[in-house]
Amino acid sequence: MNTRQLALKIRKHAVLMTNRGKSSHVASVLSMADILAVLYGQVLQKRPKEPSWSERDRFILSKGHAGAGVYAALAETSYFPVDWLQCHCGQGSRLCGHVSHLGIPGVELSTGSLGHGLSVGAGMAYAAKVDQKNFRVFVLLSDGECDEGSNWEAILFAAHHRLANLIAIVDYNKIQSLGPVSETLALEPFAAKWQSFGWQVKEVDGHDHGQLAASLDIQSEIGSAPTCVIAHTVKGKGVSFMENTVLWHYRSPQGEEFEAALTELEDQIIA
Repeated sequence: MNTRQLALKIRKHAVLMTNRGKSSHVASVLSMADILAVLYGQVLQKRPKEPSWSERDRFILSKGHAGAGVYAALAETSYFPVDWLQCHCGQGSRLCGHVSHLGIPGVELSTGSLGHGLSVGAGMAYAAKVDQKNFRVFVLLSDGECDEGSNWEAILFAAHHRLANLIAIVDYNKIQSLGPVSETLALEPFAAKWQSFGWQVKEVDGHDHGQLAASLDIQSEIGSAPTCVIAHTVKGKGVSFMENTVLWHYRSPQGEEFEAALTELEDQIIA
């Protein structure tokens, strides 16, 4: 499966999963689906049948509310059966609404309380450096999550310890829970802030698989600073009526809206 087909499958699963579980955050999954597809389909060093392989790259979804996307990516890359996705966010399900590592092969960290993933990722990267391990640590954050001061402490720590094996990815879709990022707490000049903290920064189209692959597939021994990839994305990407709107941060796709979303995505898969 190529990464573009994988991204479409992640989007379709997200619509199905949030419909069945009557859960939120479908638009947050849609915006990052291409990032996940490139990571799991091309970039990450992994062994799905041996998920605890010591040399694997680590991936942390810090924006844990979009956990449906990670579950879909893991299922489609053979970490666990695709059938597991059908019980997402259901009563007693192992697949919680916010991503959980408990009993889920391939999930490194339970997340959901924003602002924690990068700190843990920096700790993992630092441990790898001390132990002279070659694995990389990728952390995917939301743009609204960058309001959290804990992230900036981690950013300082990573630059101080020259953690070239740490890659932060920001899903910069410009919309957070209740409004535009620019009106809630403006981030710009965003790239300059990361650079001033001692990071290498790359800005890419977060839906362009070529740009994503080139920016993410860096080797930990290259350079002496951590890397931030600012991925400019569209909230709700792939479903026309969900794109660039606050409404679908919390809304669950049901009824005619669900059918319309599924039809759009299925047409893209066929095409």
